[in-house]
Amino acid sequence: MNTAPQQTDDIIRLIPKRKKSILRLVFSRFGIMAILIIIQVLLIMSAVEYFEEYSTLFSLVGGLVTLVMVLYLFNCGMDASAKLTWLIMISVFPIPGTLFLWFTNMNFGHRRLKRKVEISIEETQGKLAQKYKLLKRPEIVETGTDDLYRYLNRSGCYPIYENTDVRFFPLGEYKFRALMEDLKNAEKYIFMEYFIIDEGLMWGSMLKVMAEKAAQGVDVRVMYDGMCEMSTLTWDYPQRMAKLGIKCKPFSPISPFLSTHYNYRDHRKILVIDGKVAYNGGVNLADEYINHIERFGHWKDTAIRLQGEAVQSFTLMFLQMWNIYEEKPCWDEALPLSEPAEPDGYVMPFSDCPLDEDKVGRTVYMDILNRAKSYVHIMTPYLILDNELEQALKYAAERGVDVRLILPGIPDKQAAYSLAKTHYRSLLRSGVKVYEYTPGFVHAKIFVSDDEKAVVGTINLDYRSLYHHFECGTYLFWCSCITDIEQDFQETMKKCRTVTKQTIKAELFSVKLRGSIMKLFAPLM
Repeated sequence: MNTAPQQTDDIIRLIPKRKKSILRLVFSRFGIMAILIIIQVLLIMSAVEYFEEYSTLFSLVGGLVTLVMVLYLFNCGMDASAKLTWLIMISVFPIPGTLFLWFTNMNFGHRRLKRKVEISIEETQGKLAQKYKLLKRPEIVETGTDDLYRYLNRSGCYPIYENTDVRFFPLGEYKFRALMEDLKNAEKYIFMEYFIIDEGLMWGSMLKVMAEKAAQGVDVRVMYDGMCEMSTLTWDYPQRMAKLGIKCKPFSPISPFLSTHYNYRDHRKILVIDGKVAYNGGVNLADEYINHIERFGHWKDTAIRLQGEAVQSFTLMFLQMWNIYEEKPCWDEALPLSEPAEPDGYVMPFSDCPLDEDKVGRTVYMDILNRAKSYVHIMTPYLILDNELEQALKYAAERGVDVRLILPGIPDKQAAYSLAKTHYRSLLRSGVKVYEYTPGFVHAKIFVSDDEKAVVGTINLDYRSLYHHFECGTYLFWCSCITDIEQDFQETMKKCRTVTKQTIKAELFSVKLRGSIMKLFAPLM
């Protein structure tokens, strides 16, 4: 049931789901690949009829193309798992496979976006000041946190902050209650960037307050991923929001032209209010995230609320993305240092851009795994690992670290669910413990380690998050809320079934078969 305020009804209207599902399929990588294959099949069928005498020549050309592409793949810097996938595809379908690889590597349609992102990051490289005395503190040096700071700041501006209060929310509905109070207290601006926005109780309630604040002169800005135009929001949504005095824009809006631009989605979840308060985590703005409606059973998600100096980083992150589409970028809102809170450990917000060479989210996760002494506990909705990350999980367990993973018991995507299970046997053999959340779907993205480190953010353990999405997270060190994060993990584990050799053996044959087949295409998912 939709309980959103009546005044928002004309602004938030759903496009028919069926149409959007078809569009999503067409613009997906598999959709592009299918189109290329169909075209090749049709061309070959026509060619065979008219040029039967040249069939030997066609075979030679296909073989030559395959050989050239094999040499190229062996000598490029691509991930090993992705190389294997491309090798299989090109061996089976030489011409469409080669065309698709060329299409993705040529940055067709997103060179302009890449340049704008680079300019945005370059312009803000030194906007936020780092208190370098923090980097020399023994606890920072001894745990390698200073090394992580230096790595992150190769590709952005991510200070370590001290005077920040962090509050952890073990469910989306808890975040919703808190952010509604913060929205009501907004005086200067509300900056909002989310992967998914959908009509309902959550968004309708927020929109009512935001419209009231906009009428009072508060600068309200909303940014969402362009895929929402195919799933939850109308094409003219920014114009509808403008009628409420709210500035609104989609990131990478959909157009009729095929482009690798569509491959890079804005998966971030950021809410900043007056530079005083910021929210981050896995919770999008839709009713399933607060369990107001049920999708895939109980929805387990998490978020954090920052108050204090670290909020400044999220303000800058939002403006970096917002200003990509502005003729005259302005960074004024990010410059004033947020009001300090009582010191409670160290906080380092960070983001990950898929258009550069640094796989920031992946590296942060691997750094935690490689430095862990006692335990690493993880929640993730998806488990589609490359070789290096899988080896990092296994190596941590093999050297005595207690590595545990909580994954969904009820999946939202059958292909991803089946793919995750292909990793189970290898992980269990190395001592990694795997659990599935029986009440429903886990959407949380949590790493917590040794009662001293944690990451809460938007980054899943799959190829899309680690390689192809704009992401963000909050690195926490010695914060008191880390105890709450670990306690929530333990409480969640009580509601899980344990994955064992017996449960793997008893898995449905259809799930095993689907996983085995989909693993060939895992880097494309």
